[in-house]
Amino acid sequence: MKRILSVFLVLFLLAACGPQKINITLPDGFVVKAALARTSEEHAKGLMFVKHLPENEGMLFVFEQEQPHLFWMKNTLIDLDMVFLDAQKQVTSVSAEVPHSYTYTPDDQVALAYGQGQYVLELAAKTAAKHRVKDGAVLKFNL
Repeated sequence: MKRILSVFLVLFLLAACGPQKINITLPDGFVVKAALARTSEEHAKGLMFVKHLPENEGMLFVFEQEQPHLFWMKNTLIDLDMVFLDAQKQVTSVSAEVPHSYTYTPDDQVALAYGQGQYVLELAAKTAAKHRVKDGAVLKFNL
């Protein structure tokens, strides 16, 4: 019984601490601490309503397999770089400086970002170019 309670306590504490984060090393050695988005609910929420994203933070969307992805940026209050990565963590494309939107932005004016990959890394706008994140570059991280 004690063991079961201990397991529940650990799970509760992990959930209470917020999303899991990992370090991602960009091509020039700069490290970004990225929150993980693994579930469909986390994918849907993404960085919605976030008002500020430091250069050394981001969000990594993790999918089960490599596939095409379309991101609709409704309620994303900050401009972002969207980095699409294949299963080997190689950049397949970068959507740079994807513009922000608001709750009142008409749906047909909300920015879209499209790419192919198993992972998608959202960074503060201009971070990708500053740290040499471009097609063909390889990012380093362990899940």
